[in-house]
Amino acid sequence: MGVTMVLILECIVVCFILFLPCVVVIANGTEQGAFLYEKDVQDRVVEMGLITKAQIDKNCKLFKIGTLTVMIAFVLWSVYGINGARGFIVPFLQIYAMTMAEGLFDRFFIDWYWVEHTKAWTIPGTEDLRPYIPKKTKIVKWLITIVGNPIIAAVLAGIMMVVL
Repeated sequence: MGVTMVLILECIVVCFILFLPCVVVIANGTEQGAFLYEKDVQDRVVEMGLITKAQIDKNCKLFKIGTLTVMIAFVLWSVYGINGARGFIVPFLQIYAMTMAEGLFDRFFIDWYWVEHTKAWTIPGTEDLRPYIPKKTKIVKWLITIVGNPIIAAVLAGIMMVVL
């Protein structure tokens, strides 16, 4: 199988690495994923007694540490272990492809479709706070995807070039 096909499969796996924790988080009630919402929604679910601020903070830490650790480990293992990339440019491009796949999946599938166009992420009692992802947050997320991902890819490729 060619490197391009392998890279496409790896991009799909990276998207799944983001998707699975989202499913797990809301499986026992969308309020368990309150850390993924804006502060006004978090305040409302705490006020309604659906979850505590401490639990929101704990869920956030677990989600970020777990998801980011698995994602970074998978990306580095894929690029350097499976694909055998070395130097800076080739690993940078492969890491960038995977981070962009994840970013675009997050912006289009998770944010635009799943959160905004289905009821899967609706927390009863917070419907008046929709859209859950306001315009300002969308802009920040797109900036992170467009500007942050190449920076992340460059940093990871640079670190790995020194390590290897």
